[in-house]
Amino acid sequence: MEDLTPLTNLQQSSEGAPRKKKMSERQPLLLQSDASDYEGSRGSAVRPVRSSPPDNTLVNVHSEDSLAVHAAASGSGDDEQGSLDKSGYNPTHHRTLEHPTSNFDTLVHLLKGNIGTGILAMPDAFKNAGLYVGLVGTMIMGAICTHCMHMLVNCSHELCRRLQKPSLDFSEVAYSSFETGPIGLRRYSSLARRIITTFLFITQIGFCCVYFLFVALNLKDVIDHYYVINYRIYLVLLLMPMIVLNLVRNLKYLTPVSLIASILTVVGLAITFSYMLHDLPDVHTVKPFASWATLPLYFGTAIYAFEGIGVVLPLENNMRTPEDFSGPTGVLNTGMVIVACLYTSVGFFGYLKYGDAVKGSITLNLPQGDTLSQLVKIMMAVAIFLSYTLQFYVPVNIVEPFVCSHFDTQRGKNMAATLLRIILVTFTFLLATCIPNLGAIISLVGAVSSSALALIAPPIIEIFTFYNVGYGRYKWMLWKDIAIMVFGLCGFVFGTWVSLLDIFKKHTD
Repeated sequence: MEDLTPLTNLQQSSEGAPRKKKMSERQPLLLQSDASDYEGSRGSAVRPVRSSPPDNTLVNVHSEDSLAVHAAASGSGDDEQGSLDKSGYNPTHHRTLEHPTSNFDTLVHLLKGNIGTGILAMPDAFKNAGLYVGLVGTMIMGAICTHCMHMLVNCSHELCRRLQKPSLDFSEVAYSSFETGPIGLRRYSSLARRIITTFLFITQIGFCCVYFLFVALNLKDVIDHYYVINYRIYLVLLLMPMIVLNLVRNLKYLTPVSLIASILTVVGLAITFSYMLHDLPDVHTVKPFASWATLPLYFGTAIYAFEGIGVVLPLENNMRTPEDFSGPTGVLNTGMVIVACLYTSVGFFGYLKYGDAVKGSITLNLPQGDTLSQLVKIMMAVAIFLSYTLQFYVPVNIVEPFVCSHFDTQRGKNMAATLLRIILVTFTFLLATCIPNLGAIISLVGAVSSSALALIAPPIIEIFTFYNVGYGRYKWMLWKDIAIMVFGLCGFVFGTWVSLLDIFKKHTD
Protein backbone atom coordinates (compact mmCIF):
# COMPACT_ATOMS: atom_id res chain seq x y z
CA MET A 1 0.00 0.00 0.00
CA GLU A 2 1.39 3.02 -0.86
CA ASP A 3 0.16 6.44 -1.59
CA LEU A 4 0.13 7.83 -5.06
CA THR A 5 0.59 11.37 -3.89
CA PRO A 6 2.69 11.41 -0.75
CA LEU A 7 2.31 14.13 1.82
CA THR A 8 5.32 16.41 1.82
CA ASN A 9 6.58 18.95 4.32
CA LEU A 10 7.31 22.31 2.83
CA GLN A 11 9.34 24.14 5.41
CA GLN A 12 9.58 27.89 5.39
CA SER A 13 11.62 29.73 7.96
CA SER A 14 12.69 33.30 8.56
CA GLU A 15 15.14 34.69 11.06
CA GLY A 16 13.66 36.15 14.20
CA ALA A 17 10.23 34.60 13.55
CA PRO A 18 8.75 31.25 14.52
CA ARG A 19 9.16 28.59 11.89
CA LYS A 20 5.94 27.45 10.22
CA LYS A 21 5.85 24.10 8.44
CA LYS A 22 3.62 23.44 5.49
CA MET A 23 3.11 20.28 3.55
CA SER A 24 1.55 19.31 0.33
CA GLU A 25 -1.40 17.07 -0.31
CA ARG A 26 -0.48 13.75 1.23
CA GLN A 27 3.12 13.37 2.37
CA PRO A 28 3.64 12.00 5.85
CA LEU A 29 5.33 14.38 8.30
CA LEU A 30 8.74 12.88 7.79
CA LEU A 31 11.18 15.58 8.64
CA GLN A 32 12.85 15.07 11.96
CA SER A 33 12.40 17.65 14.61
CA ASP A 34 15.37 19.06 16.40
CA ALA A 35 15.47 19.13 20.13
CA SER A 36 14.56 22.76 19.86
CA ASP A 37 11.19 21.75 18.41
CA TYR A 38 10.22 20.69 21.88
CA GLU A 39 11.42 23.79 23.65
CA GLY A 40 9.73 27.10 24.12
CA SER A 41 7.78 29.19 26.52
CA ARG A 42 4.08 28.90 27.10
CA GLY A 43 1.98 31.66 25.71
CA SER A 44 -1.61 32.35 24.81
CA ALA A 45 -3.51 29.60 22.99
CA VAL A 46 -4.19 30.09 19.32
CA ARG A 47 -7.55 28.94 18.05
CA PRO A 48 -7.66 27.11 14.72
CA VAL A 49 -8.63 29.05 11.65
CA ARG A 50 -12.05 27.62 10.79
CA SER A 51 -13.07 30.09 8.11
CA SER A 52 -10.57 29.01 5.49
CA PRO A 53 -11.97 26.83 2.71
CA PRO A 54 -10.86 23.19 2.55
CA ASP A 55 -7.80 22.60 0.43
CA ASN A 56 -5.47 19.79 -0.47
CA THR A 57 -2.72 21.41 1.58
CA LEU A 58 -1.80 19.93 4.94
CA VAL A 59 0.04 21.91 7.56
CA ASN A 60 2.40 20.52 10.17
CA VAL A 61 1.29 22.66 13.04
CA HIS A 62 3.43 23.48 16.03
CA SER A 63 2.31 26.28 18.33
CA GLU A 64 4.61 28.73 20.04
CA ASP A 65 3.41 27.62 23.46
CA SER A 66 4.82 24.08 23.16
CA LEU A 67 6.49 22.61 26.24
CA ALA A 68 9.81 20.81 26.03
CA VAL A 69 9.51 17.06 26.05
CA HIS A 70 12.39 16.64 28.42
CA ALA A 71 10.75 19.08 30.81
CA ALA A 72 7.69 16.85 30.99
CA ALA A 73 9.84 13.79 31.44
CA SER A 74 12.03 15.10 34.24
CA GLY A 75 11.43 16.35 37.75
CA SER A 76 10.05 14.87 40.94
CA GLY A 77 7.44 12.15 41.09
CA ASP A 78 4.61 14.61 41.76
CA ASP A 79 5.69 16.88 38.94
CA GLU A 80 5.94 13.94 36.56
CA GLN A 81 2.52 12.63 37.47
CA GLY A 82 1.14 16.11 37.03
CA SER A 83 2.68 16.38 33.59
CA LEU A 84 0.94 13.15 32.63
CA ASP A 85 -2.48 14.55 33.41
CA LYS A 86 -3.20 17.40 31.05
CA SER A 87 -6.87 16.64 30.58
CA GLY A 88 -7.68 20.35 30.44
CA TYR A 89 -5.54 20.87 27.35
CA ASN A 90 -7.21 20.23 23.99
CA PRO A 91 -4.61 20.01 21.19
CA THR A 92 -7.17 20.76 18.47
CA HIS A 93 -7.80 24.22 19.98
CA HIS A 94 -4.16 25.15 19.51
CA ARG A 95 -3.75 24.22 15.84
CA THR A 96 -3.30 27.06 13.38
CA LEU A 97 -4.56 25.65 10.08
CA GLU A 98 -4.33 27.69 6.91
CA HIS A 99 -6.51 25.30 4.91
CA PRO A 100 -8.31 22.78 7.16
CA THR A 101 -9.81 19.81 5.31
CA SER A 102 -13.38 18.57 5.51
CA ASN A 103 -14.33 15.00 6.42
CA PHE A 104 -14.87 14.14 2.76
CA ASP A 105 -11.49 15.61 1.73
CA THR A 106 -9.80 13.57 4.45
CA LEU A 107 -11.58 10.40 3.34
CA VAL A 108 -10.43 10.91 -0.26
CA HIS A 109 -6.83 11.49 0.89
CA LEU A 110 -7.00 8.36 3.06
CA LEU A 111 -8.19 6.25 0.13
CA LYS A 112 -5.51 7.66 -2.16
CA GLY A 113 -2.90 7.01 0.53
CA ASN A 114 -3.78 3.30 0.73
CA ILE A 115 -4.64 2.37 -2.87
CA GLY A 116 -1.74 1.97 -5.29
CA THR A 117 0.31 -0.82 -6.87
CA GLY A 118 -0.39 -2.99 -3.81
CA ILE A 119 -3.99 -3.55 -4.85
CA LEU A 120 -2.83 -4.97 -8.21
CA ALA A 121 -0.63 -7.48 -6.36
CA MET A 122 -3.42 -8.87 -4.14
CA PRO A 123 -4.30 -11.79 -6.48
CA ASP A 124 -0.66 -12.88 -6.21
CA ALA A 125 -1.02 -12.65 -2.41
CA PHE A 126 -4.11 -14.89 -2.53
CA LYS A 127 -2.14 -17.40 -4.64
CA ASN A 128 0.39 -17.68 -1.81
CA ALA A 129 -2.33 -18.06 0.84
CA GLY A 130 -5.18 -19.88 -0.88
CA LEU A 131 -8.63 -18.57 -1.77
CA TYR A 132 -10.33 -18.85 1.62
CA VAL A 133 -7.26 -18.29 3.77
CA GLY A 134 -6.53 -15.17 1.74
CA LEU A 135 -10.14 -14.02 2.08
CA VAL A 136 -10.21 -14.35 5.87
CA GLY A 137 -6.59 -13.28 6.30
CA THR A 138 -7.03 -10.05 4.34
CA MET A 139 -9.99 -9.01 6.47
CA ILE A 140 -8.08 -9.84 9.67
CA MET A 141 -5.00 -8.01 8.41
CA GLY A 142 -7.14 -4.98 7.56
CA ALA A 143 -8.68 -4.99 11.05
CA ILE A 144 -5.28 -5.21 12.77
CA CYS A 145 -3.74 -2.47 10.61
CA THR A 146 -6.75 -0.20 11.23
CA HIS A 147 -6.48 -0.82 14.98
CA CYS A 148 -2.78 0.08 14.87
CA MET A 149 -3.69 3.33 13.12
CA HIS A 150 -6.12 4.08 15.94
CA MET A 151 -3.38 3.27 18.45
CA LEU A 152 -1.04 5.78 16.83
CA VAL A 153 -3.69 8.51 16.79
CA ASN A 154 -4.64 7.87 20.45
CA CYS A 155 -0.98 7.97 21.52
CA SER A 156 -0.52 11.22 19.62
CA HIS A 157 -3.50 12.74 21.42
CA GLU A 158 -2.27 11.56 24.82
CA LEU A 159 1.24 12.90 24.26
CA CYS A 160 -0.07 16.19 22.85
CA ARG A 161 -2.15 16.71 26.02
CA ARG A 162 0.72 15.64 28.23
CA LEU A 163 3.27 17.90 26.55
CA GLN A 164 0.77 20.63 25.61
CA LYS A 165 1.69 20.50 21.94
CA PRO A 166 -0.95 20.93 19.20
CA SER A 167 0.29 18.04 17.02
CA LEU A 168 3.04 15.46 16.56
CA ASP A 169 4.18 13.49 13.53
CA PHE A 170 5.05 9.78 13.47
CA SER A 171 8.72 10.13 14.45
CA GLU A 172 7.89 12.74 17.11
CA VAL A 173 5.30 10.43 18.66
CA ALA A 174 7.96 7.72 18.90
CA TYR A 175 10.44 10.18 20.42
CA SER A 176 7.94 11.55 22.94
CA SER A 177 6.71 8.11 24.01
CA PHE A 178 10.25 7.09 24.94
CA GLU A 179 11.02 10.49 26.50
CA THR A 180 8.04 10.24 28.87
CA GLY A 181 8.18 6.46 29.33
CA PRO A 182 10.37 4.28 31.58
CA ILE A 183 13.27 6.29 32.99
CA GLY A 184 15.87 3.71 32.00
CA LEU A 185 14.84 3.87 28.32
CA ARG A 186 14.51 7.63 27.89
CA ARG A 187 18.06 7.91 26.59
CA TYR A 188 16.93 5.94 23.52
CA SER A 189 14.29 8.49 22.50
CA SER A 190 16.43 10.02 19.74
CA LEU A 191 17.26 6.53 18.48
CA ALA A 192 13.55 5.70 18.29
CA ARG A 193 12.93 8.79 16.17
CA ARG A 194 15.81 7.91 13.84
CA ILE A 195 14.57 4.32 13.46
CA ILE A 196 11.08 5.46 12.44
CA THR A 197 12.51 7.94 9.95
CA THR A 198 14.86 5.28 8.55
CA PHE A 199 12.03 2.81 7.97
CA LEU A 200 9.96 5.55 6.34
CA PHE A 201 12.90 6.18 4.01
CA ILE A 202 13.32 2.45 3.25
CA THR A 203 9.59 2.10 2.61
CA GLN A 204 9.48 4.92 0.08
CA ILE A 205 12.66 3.78 -1.69
CA GLY A 206 11.10 0.32 -1.89
CA PHE A 207 7.94 1.81 -3.39
CA CYS A 208 10.03 3.65 -6.00
CA CYS A 209 11.83 0.42 -6.91
CA VAL A 210 8.49 -1.38 -7.32
CA TYR A 211 7.19 1.49 -9.46
CA PHE A 212 10.24 1.34 -11.75
CA LEU A 213 9.83 -2.40 -12.29
CA PHE A 214 6.04 -2.17 -12.64
CA VAL A 215 6.29 0.35 -15.49
CA ALA A 216 8.96 -1.66 -17.33
CA LEU A 217 7.13 -5.00 -17.06
CA ASN A 218 3.79 -3.58 -18.21
CA LEU A 219 5.37 -1.86 -21.21
CA LYS A 220 7.23 -5.08 -22.02
CA ASP A 221 4.00 -7.09 -21.83
CA VAL A 222 2.37 -4.79 -24.39
CA ILE A 223 5.30 -4.64 -26.84
CA ASP A 224 6.11 -8.37 -26.52
CA HIS A 225 2.98 -9.00 -28.59
CA TYR A 226 4.83 -7.40 -31.50
CA TYR A 227 8.52 -7.67 -30.66
CA VAL A 228 10.25 -9.38 -27.70
CA ILE A 229 12.81 -7.25 -25.83
CA ASN A 230 14.55 -7.88 -22.49
CA TYR A 231 12.94 -6.00 -19.61
CA ARG A 232 16.27 -4.35 -18.73
CA ILE A 233 16.13 -2.44 -22.00
CA TYR A 234 12.88 -0.84 -20.86
CA LEU A 235 14.45 0.06 -17.52
CA VAL A 236 17.37 1.76 -19.28
CA LEU A 237 14.99 3.67 -21.57
CA LEU A 238 13.00 4.81 -18.53
CA LEU A 239 16.04 5.98 -16.54
CA MET A 240 16.72 9.33 -18.24
CA PRO A 241 13.06 10.50 -18.36
CA MET A 242 12.72 9.46 -14.72
CA ILE A 243 15.80 11.48 -13.72
CA VAL A 244 14.62 14.57 -15.61
CA LEU A 245 11.13 14.39 -14.12
CA ASN A 246 12.50 14.02 -10.60
CA LEU A 247 14.67 17.12 -10.88
CA VAL A 248 11.46 19.13 -10.41
CA ARG A 249 11.61 20.44 -6.81
CA ASN A 250 8.48 22.55 -6.56
CA LEU A 251 5.49 20.38 -5.71
CA LYS A 252 2.98 22.82 -7.18
CA TYR A 253 4.18 21.78 -10.65
CA LEU A 254 3.43 18.15 -9.74
CA THR A 255 -0.24 18.77 -8.89
CA PRO A 256 -1.46 18.17 -12.49
CA VAL A 257 0.75 15.05 -12.56
CA SER A 258 -1.02 13.74 -9.45
CA LEU A 259 -4.44 14.42 -10.94
CA ILE A 260 -3.63 12.65 -14.21
CA ALA A 261 -2.19 9.65 -12.35
CA SER A 262 -5.29 9.37 -10.15
CA ILE A 263 -7.68 9.47 -13.13
CA LEU A 264 -5.69 6.86 -15.06
CA THR A 265 -5.55 4.59 -12.00
CA VAL A 266 -9.31 4.71 -11.39
CA VAL A 267 -10.12 4.02 -15.05
CA GLY A 268 -7.53 1.25 -15.25
CA LEU A 269 -8.85 -0.47 -12.11
CA ALA A 270 -12.43 -0.31 -13.40
CA ILE A 271 -11.51 -1.95 -16.72
CA THR A 272 -9.37 -4.56 -14.93
CA PHE A 273 -12.37 -5.46 -12.75
CA SER A 274 -14.47 -6.03 -15.86
CA TYR A 275 -11.89 -8.54 -17.14
CA MET A 276 -11.70 -10.35 -13.80
CA LEU A 277 -15.47 -10.73 -13.41
CA HIS A 278 -15.98 -12.07 -16.94
CA ASP A 279 -16.41 -15.88 -17.17
CA LEU A 280 -15.38 -16.69 -13.60
CA PRO A 281 -14.57 -20.39 -13.02
CA ASP A 282 -15.86 -22.47 -10.11
CA VAL A 283 -14.25 -21.91 -6.69
CA HIS A 284 -13.12 -25.55 -6.65
CA THR A 285 -10.63 -24.84 -9.44
CA VAL A 286 -8.27 -23.05 -7.03
CA LYS A 287 -6.72 -24.02 -3.70
CA PRO A 288 -8.57 -23.06 -0.50
CA PHE A 289 -5.20 -23.11 1.30
CA ALA A 290 -1.85 -22.91 -0.49
CA SER A 291 0.93 -24.01 1.88
CA TRP A 292 2.71 -22.95 5.06
CA ALA A 293 5.88 -22.35 3.03
CA THR A 294 4.30 -19.59 0.89
CA LEU A 295 2.19 -18.02 3.65
CA PRO A 296 4.95 -15.51 4.62
CA LEU A 297 4.89 -14.24 1.02
CA TYR A 298 1.19 -13.54 1.44
CA PHE A 299 1.90 -11.64 4.65
CA GLY A 300 4.49 -9.41 2.97
CA THR A 301 2.27 -8.55 0.00
CA ALA A 302 -0.81 -7.93 2.16
CA ILE A 303 0.97 -5.67 4.64
CA TYR A 304 2.60 -3.82 1.73
CA ALA A 305 -0.87 -3.10 0.37
CA PHE A 306 -2.31 -2.00 3.74
CA GLU A 307 0.64 0.14 4.78
CA GLY A 308 -0.95 3.61 4.86
CA ILE A 309 -0.09 4.40 8.46
CA GLY A 310 2.26 7.19 7.40
CA VAL A 311 -0.63 9.36 6.18
CA VAL A 312 -2.84 8.96 9.27
CA LEU A 313 -1.41 11.65 11.58
CA PRO A 314 -1.00 14.35 8.88
CA LEU A 315 -4.63 13.84 7.82
CA GLU A 316 -6.01 13.94 11.37
CA ASN A 317 -3.84 16.94 12.26
CA ASN A 318 -5.24 18.97 9.36
CA MET A 319 -8.96 18.22 9.76
CA ARG A 320 -11.48 20.95 10.45
CA THR A 321 -13.28 18.55 12.81
CA PRO A 322 -10.60 16.08 14.02
CA GLU A 323 -13.05 14.53 16.48
CA ASP A 324 -14.73 12.92 13.44
CA PHE A 325 -11.57 11.05 12.46
CA SER A 326 -11.80 8.25 15.02
CA GLY A 327 -14.87 6.52 16.39
CA PRO A 328 -16.91 3.55 15.11
CA THR A 329 -18.27 5.50 12.13
CA GLY A 330 -15.39 7.93 11.82
CA VAL A 331 -13.38 8.79 8.72
CA LEU A 332 -10.62 6.28 9.51
CA ASN A 333 -12.92 3.27 9.92
CA THR A 334 -15.02 4.24 6.90
CA GLY A 335 -11.97 4.62 4.66
CA MET A 336 -10.28 1.43 5.83
CA VAL A 337 -13.47 -0.63 5.38
CA ILE A 338 -13.60 0.57 1.76
CA VAL A 339 -9.90 -0.22 1.29
CA ALA A 340 -10.25 -3.70 2.83
CA CYS A 341 -13.26 -4.48 0.63
CA LEU A 342 -11.42 -3.39 -2.52
CA TYR A 343 -8.31 -5.40 -1.64
CA THR A 344 -10.34 -8.48 -0.77
CA SER A 345 -12.40 -8.24 -3.96
CA VAL A 346 -9.41 -7.79 -6.27
CA GLY A 347 -7.49 -10.58 -4.55
CA PHE A 348 -10.41 -13.02 -4.43
CA PHE A 349 -11.70 -12.57 -7.98
CA GLY A 350 -8.24 -12.12 -9.50
CA TYR A 351 -6.97 -15.40 -8.07
CA LEU A 352 -10.24 -17.18 -8.88
CA LYS A 353 -10.03 -15.98 -12.48
CA TYR A 354 -6.38 -16.78 -13.24
CA GLY A 355 -5.52 -19.37 -10.57
CA ASP A 356 -1.86 -20.24 -10.01
CA ALA A 357 -0.96 -18.49 -13.28
CA VAL A 358 -1.59 -15.10 -11.66
CA LYS A 359 1.40 -12.74 -11.80
CA GLY A 360 2.90 -10.06 -9.56
CA SER A 361 0.50 -7.49 -11.02
CA ILE A 362 -2.97 -8.51 -12.21
CA THR A 363 -2.53 -6.27 -15.27
CA LEU A 364 0.13 -8.69 -16.56
CA ASN A 365 -2.56 -11.41 -16.77
CA LEU A 366 -4.83 -9.43 -19.08
CA PRO A 367 -5.02 -10.75 -22.67
CA GLN A 368 -2.00 -9.69 -24.69
CA GLY A 369 -3.71 -9.41 -28.05
CA ASP A 370 -6.74 -7.44 -26.80
CA THR A 371 -6.64 -3.73 -27.61
CA LEU A 372 -8.50 -2.69 -24.47
CA SER A 373 -6.22 -4.72 -22.18
CA GLN A 374 -3.16 -3.24 -23.87
CA LEU A 375 -4.63 0.21 -23.28
CA VAL A 376 -5.12 -0.62 -19.59
CA LYS A 377 -1.49 -1.69 -19.22
CA ILE A 378 -0.28 1.49 -20.88
CA MET A 379 -2.59 3.62 -18.72
CA MET A 380 -1.41 1.96 -15.49
CA ALA A 381 2.23 2.21 -16.60
CA VAL A 382 1.85 5.94 -17.27
CA ALA A 383 0.00 6.46 -13.98
CA ILE A 384 2.70 4.71 -11.95
CA PHE A 385 5.46 6.47 -13.91
CA LEU A 386 3.96 9.85 -12.99
CA SER A 387 3.35 8.75 -9.39
CA TYR A 388 7.02 7.80 -8.98
CA THR A 389 7.92 11.49 -8.75
CA LEU A 390 5.55 12.08 -5.87
CA GLN A 391 6.71 8.96 -4.01
CA PHE A 392 10.33 9.92 -4.63
CA TYR A 393 9.82 13.33 -3.03
CA VAL A 394 9.51 11.68 0.39
CA PRO A 395 12.98 10.06 0.72
CA VAL A 396 14.59 13.09 -0.90
CA ASN A 397 12.91 15.33 1.65
CA ILE A 398 14.46 13.23 4.43
CA VAL A 399 18.03 13.10 3.13
CA GLU A 400 18.40 16.42 1.30
CA PRO A 401 18.59 18.73 4.37
CA PHE A 402 21.40 16.60 5.83
CA VAL A 403 23.37 16.57 2.57
CA CYS A 404 22.92 20.29 1.92
CA SER A 405 24.02 21.18 5.46
CA HIS A 406 27.60 20.24 4.46
CA PHE A 407 27.75 23.09 1.90
CA ASP A 408 28.06 26.78 2.68
CA THR A 409 27.08 28.43 -0.61
CA GLN A 410 23.65 28.29 -2.21
CA ARG A 411 25.22 27.12 -5.46
CA GLY A 412 26.86 24.24 -3.63
CA LYS A 413 23.58 23.29 -1.95
CA ASN A 414 21.74 23.30 -5.30
CA MET A 415 24.37 21.15 -6.97
CA ALA A 416 24.36 18.71 -4.05
CA ALA A 417 20.56 18.47 -4.14
CA THR A 418 20.59 17.79 -7.89
CA LEU A 419 23.31 15.14 -7.58
CA LEU A 420 21.44 13.49 -4.70
CA ARG A 421 18.29 13.14 -6.80
CA ILE A 422 20.23 11.61 -9.69
CA ILE A 423 21.96 9.13 -7.35
CA LEU A 424 18.73 8.04 -5.63
CA VAL A 425 16.83 7.55 -8.91
CA THR A 426 19.76 5.56 -10.29
CA PHE A 427 19.83 3.49 -7.08
CA THR A 428 16.19 2.47 -7.47
CA PHE A 429 16.92 1.71 -11.14
CA LEU A 430 19.76 -0.64 -10.14
CA LEU A 431 17.58 -2.39 -7.57
CA ALA A 432 14.86 -2.94 -10.16
CA THR A 433 17.45 -4.27 -12.61
CA CYS A 434 18.82 -6.77 -10.09
CA ILE A 435 15.39 -8.01 -8.91
CA PRO A 436 13.06 -8.67 -11.86
CA ASN A 437 10.53 -10.58 -9.72
CA LEU A 438 7.80 -8.02 -9.07
CA GLY A 439 5.78 -10.18 -6.66
CA ALA A 440 8.82 -11.09 -4.55
CA ILE A 441 10.09 -7.52 -4.27
CA ILE A 442 6.64 -6.29 -3.20
CA SER A 443 6.54 -8.99 -0.54
CA LEU A 444 10.07 -8.09 0.61
CA VAL A 445 9.31 -4.37 0.95
CA GLY A 446 6.15 -5.20 2.87
CA ALA A 447 7.85 -7.68 5.20
CA VAL A 448 10.84 -5.46 5.97
CA SER A 449 9.56 -1.91 6.26
CA SER A 450 5.76 -1.97 6.17
CA SER A 451 5.50 -4.52 9.00
CA ALA A 452 7.89 -2.45 11.11
CA LEU A 453 5.87 0.74 10.68
CA ALA A 454 2.35 -0.71 10.70
CA LEU A 455 2.56 -3.61 13.18
CA ILE A 456 5.68 -3.32 15.34
CA ALA A 457 6.11 0.41 16.04
CA PRO A 458 2.51 1.28 17.16
CA PRO A 459 2.36 -1.35 19.97
CA ILE A 460 5.78 -0.30 21.30
CA ILE A 461 4.72 3.36 21.22
CA GLU A 462 1.47 2.58 23.06
CA ILE A 463 3.26 0.52 25.75
CA PHE A 464 5.66 3.38 26.47
CA THR A 465 3.02 6.11 26.19
CA PHE A 466 0.77 4.56 28.85
CA TYR A 467 3.58 3.22 31.04
CA ASN A 468 2.88 5.80 33.76
CA VAL A 469 -0.87 5.79 33.21
CA GLY A 470 -1.72 2.11 33.31
CA TYR A 471 -2.79 -0.61 30.90
CA GLY A 472 -6.33 -1.19 32.11
CA ARG A 473 -7.89 -4.10 33.95
CA TYR A 474 -5.71 -7.23 33.95
CA LYS A 475 -3.24 -5.17 31.87
CA TRP A 476 -5.29 -6.04 28.75
CA MET A 477 -3.67 -3.26 26.71
CA LEU A 478 -0.19 -4.58 27.43
CA TRP A 479 -1.05 -8.17 26.45
CA LYS A 480 -2.85 -6.98 23.32
CA ASP A 481 0.15 -4.87 22.27
CA ILE A 482 2.57 -7.73 22.90
CA ALA A 483 0.42 -10.07 20.77
CA ILE A 484 0.35 -7.59 17.84
CA MET A 485 4.07 -6.94 18.18
CA VAL A 486 4.90 -10.67 18.15
CA PHE A 487 2.67 -11.11 15.09
CA GLY A 488 4.50 -8.27 13.34
CA LEU A 489 7.94 -9.61 14.32
CA CYS A 490 7.07 -13.09 13.03
CA GLY A 491 5.89 -11.59 9.75
CA PHE A 492 9.02 -9.43 9.60
CA VAL A 493 11.42 -12.36 10.11
CA PHE A 494 9.70 -15.12 8.14
CA GLY A 495 8.38 -12.79 5.43
CA THR A 496 11.82 -11.31 4.82
CA TRP A 497 13.50 -14.74 4.79
CA VAL A 498 11.02 -16.38 2.40
CA SER A 499 10.96 -13.32 0.11
CA LEU A 500 14.76 -13.33 -0.16
CA LEU A 501 14.74 -17.07 -0.88
CA ASP A 502 12.11 -16.54 -3.59
CA ILE A 503 14.14 -13.71 -5.14
CA PHE A 504 17.41 -15.68 -5.21
CA LYS A 505 15.71 -18.85 -6.42
CA LYS A 506 14.07 -17.21 -9.41
CA HIS A 507 17.18 -15.14 -10.11
CA THR A 508 19.24 -18.34 -10.24
CA ASP A 509 16.68 -20.07 -12.48
